[in-house]
Amino acid sequence: MSVRPATSEDIPELVRLRQILADRMAMDGSFPVDDTWSESYADSLTERIGSSDTAVYVVDAPDGRLASCGIGLIFDRFPGPGLPDGRYGYIQGMTTDPGHRRLGYGRAVMTALMAWYRARDIRRIDLHATPEAAPLYQEMGFTADGYPSLTWRSLS
Repeated sequence: MSVRPATSEDIPELVRLRQILADRMAMDGSFPVDDTWSESYADSLTERIGSSDTAVYVVDAPDGRLASCGIGLIFDRFPGPGLPDGRYGYIQGMTTDPGHRRLGYGRAVMTALMAWYRARDIRRIDLHATPEAAPLYQEMGFTADGYPSLTWRSLS
């Protein structure tokens, strides 16, 4: 198994894997799924793959599809006591196809993302986890930061 950077040719598979994650998150009842998201997601991937603030890593499955993927983003906000340069990371879309789980693919993608962040001296990385994935992230050093994660969504 090897992890590689995604290319534009991977976008249909990245959308497929993101749908798997969206379906899982919808099971919790707290994640509204909009029917038009996939085209916007594909457009965003087209724009951001290869940019300096985005890393998209994948693992190929033997059948020619993608087995696993993850996206790392770097954002800027105002510097503060715990974030002296204002830059922080967010990991999004970590997904492993159900037929390829428990084989270390997600861990391999996370390891590649963490190396990418370390090479850019990113000192804070946030993510949201499903209950099934939380143990992996905790093993890699992710912890609750003491503040609740709150979200506002427009109802219209």
